[in-house]
Amino acid sequence: MNYEKYGRSTASAQYFLQLAGYLGIPVIAWNADNSGLERRASQSSLQLQLAPSLEHQTAAMLSILERYKWHQFSVVTSQIAGHDDFLQAVRERITEVQDRFKFTILNQVLVTKPVDLLDLVNSESRVMLLYATREEAIHILKAARDYQITGENYVWVVTQSVMENLQTPFGFPVGMLGVHFDTSSTSLVNEITTAIRVYAYGVEDFVNDPRNVNLSLSTQLSCEGMGDSRWKTGDRFFRYLRNVSVEGDTGKPHVEFTPEGVLKAAELKIMNLRPGVSKQLVWEEIGVWKSWEKEGLDIKDIVWPGNSHTPPQGVPEKFHLKITFLEEPPYINLAPPDPVTGKCSMNRGVLCRVAKEEEMEKVDVPMAHKNGSFYQCCSGFCIDLLEKFAEELGFTYELVRVEDGKWGTLENGKWNGLIADLVNRKTDMVMTSLMINSEREAVVDFTVPFMETGIAILVAKRTGIISPTAFLEPFDTASWMLVGVVAIQAATFTIFLFEWLSPSGFDMKQVSPSPNHRFSLFRTYWLVWAVLFQAAVHVDSPRGFTARFMTNVWAMFAVVFLAIYTANLAAFMITREEFHEFSGLDDSRLSKPFSHKPMYRFGTIPWSHTDSTLSKYFAPMHAYMKNQNRSTVAEGIEAVLSGELDAFIYDGTVLDFLVAQDEDCRLLTVGSWYAMTGYGIAFSRNSKYVQMFNKQMLDFRENGDLERLRRYWMTGTCKPGKQEHKSSDPLALEQFLSAFLLLMSGILLAAVLLALEHVYFKYVRKHLAKTDRGGCCALISLSMGKSLTFRGAVFEAQDILRHHRCRDPICDTHLWKVKHELDLARMKIRQLQKELEAHGIKPSRRPCRTEIAEMETVL
Repeated sequence: MNYEKYGRSTASAQYFLQLAGYLGIPVIAWNADNSGLERRASQSSLQLQLAPSLEHQTAAMLSILERYKWHQFSVVTSQIAGHDDFLQAVRERITEVQDRFKFTILNQVLVTKPVDLLDLVNSESRVMLLYATREEAIHILKAARDYQITGENYVWVVTQSVMENLQTPFGFPVGMLGVHFDTSSTSLVNEITTAIRVYAYGVEDFVNDPRNVNLSLSTQLSCEGMGDSRWKTGDRFFRYLRNVSVEGDTGKPHVEFTPEGVLKAAELKIMNLRPGVSKQLVWEEIGVWKSWEKEGLDIKDIVWPGNSHTPPQGVPEKFHLKITFLEEPPYINLAPPDPVTGKCSMNRGVLCRVAKEEEMEKVDVPMAHKNGSFYQCCSGFCIDLLEKFAEELGFTYELVRVEDGKWGTLENGKWNGLIADLVNRKTDMVMTSLMINSEREAVVDFTVPFMETGIAILVAKRTGIISPTAFLEPFDTASWMLVGVVAIQAATFTIFLFEWLSPSGFDMKQVSPSPNHRFSLFRTYWLVWAVLFQAAVHVDSPRGFTARFMTNVWAMFAVVFLAIYTANLAAFMITREEFHEFSGLDDSRLSKPFSHKPMYRFGTIPWSHTDSTLSKYFAPMHAYMKNQNRSTVAEGIEAVLSGELDAFIYDGTVLDFLVAQDEDCRLLTVGSWYAMTGYGIAFSRNSKYVQMFNKQMLDFRENGDLERLRRYWMTGTCKPGKQEHKSSDPLALEQFLSAFLLLMSGILLAAVLLALEHVYFKYVRKHLAKTDRGGCCALISLSMGKSLTFRGAVFEAQDILRHHRCRDPICDTHLWKVKHELDLARMKIRQLQKELEAHGIKPSRRPCRTEIAEMETVL
């Protein structure tokens, strides 16, 4: 760094401090200028500074701002030594006082040439802190005057380096404020006295410490290269100097130092540049700042910039903005004003003009306020946000609806709608739910987004719809095929086969069955279907035990099948809510509309961001839906509810709000959002308002204001996030497999029983008949008992005879002859019985009447 630029004496002082620090020699210094550089450049930790530091000066300057409630300011510095330290000191002081007073640095300007001050021209800052040399300040303030940032609304607060010896250069504006401490010869002599006292107290403390008995305060340093290059005791001695407490002047605290060697207590004068007796501007003391007092600033009357006796606001005067909008709930809602007063009630928002410019030329404005065709009441999320901006930034505004009612897209190479008004500078700002995209950002400036959004799909639930095939839906196709093709056929053929093979049934006989035994394959089908559906109809049951068992197994299967079917049928036969479940804009039903029959009907709002995005990325889809577009969101919603459209595509947050507001809760959004972006406030290119709105927007987001507004305006009775599609799923094959396993087990068991039945009739019955004289088997099974008795044999004979009943007269004659012979034999038997009884002999066995009757019946 060229220290000569700021004065030869300053450079020599800095060199001396650096040399002393290198040698380890403590220094008690008093440097009024460039104190920021002297600490950094010397790299010395052995320096005690008696002059007020940069920290003291920044604290005094910010106390002035705090007194007059100036929250925002700019920092202007030259390349003076220590300008970075000054800026850092300002930041540290802001952090210290942030709990009681919030400061904001709007600009940090390092002036190397006059044009650097242009940042202040476009800034909202009206208070500037200046740190520079006196000569640099002359050039800076001259350029500021040329840029008209030194008028009555601007306050410049300067440091000691600008004021120096209190001589006022030509060109300094009236009303400047500064912090100052005495740098005269008299003051310097007094500080020498203080330095000697500090040194004396330090030596005394060092000598009185018994630990230093063997240490000497003689440096023993030589410039000829002999001895040590650094005084070893210097660091130790510096600690004693730093810890001294020297009694100060009357009414002032003791002279003490911080661990960094900075004076703890400092007193600064507050100076005001005002006209003197000869009308020449002079620095005049108007107060004192004392660092050791809580309310350390004491100020009397001040001559303010422009010779005013009232302080400036410290912020720009209220400015006026023309704001263009386009209504869209819940961001901007329209409602008619009071027809009597022409005003809006508290919950109706603010007046906004909806008529065009030419319509207002010959209209009485106060009367037009009462007419809804000229003015409406605007309310909503954006209006509440706009009111907060107006309150914080201090501006008034006029709300005007865009004349062509379009959002702003390229039409034949030219912008329309809201963007056109900004491009043509017909308005200052656009405040509505305007989506940010790359095309718009190329021609206008946006703030940071205040809400995230994307393109969503809205559909309606169709209530009261029952599918004509709902009765088939409890089972899937595979299950129905297994029941109809496999289970029923298997049961039918199994029962019929078991009846055919059973000894009690057909027993594989080639003869025709008895007229009383009516059983066939079709009658088996009838039996199976009747049992399956539990129909109260007449059926012919099989005679064979195995076939009957198989019939019962089928009945068990039918019970399980019907129980599962009826239990799940209720979920499918109730009135269900159905809707189109689109996965997103890339769903083939939307992106390729001609590939589905019938084609789905959907639309959006023309000349909107959604319309522009679809035309760019989904050209076939955009061309198809042109004839189905709607001019407003309300029309699109109504078309979806009425069934004219299957879906409506638009901004996601708007659709979510409308879903929440739907009284019947029939609306919902489906699929993933596309082209995620955000809503922002739009300004003309290079607008000076963008920066202030951006900063304020970030503050609103940080303190939760945006979230509170979102919760207030985006809620409703219906919760779109909780309207999940719930439907019954058909039972899969594995869920119904147990019933089929039951049927298969029954078939296998019936086959085993058939084999056992044959074994019984062929091998077991004749042996069992000899032992079962008391009819015990009949108690267990009537069929088994019947097979073991004479009656059973008779029944078998009856069955044989019925199968061989005569079909011609010759056979009948022969049969009559046999019956006649039987009657004669019966008479002979009775006669013989009587003769035996006459001789006293009783027959050993006498056929019972019932058996004879049965034989007669047979014959």
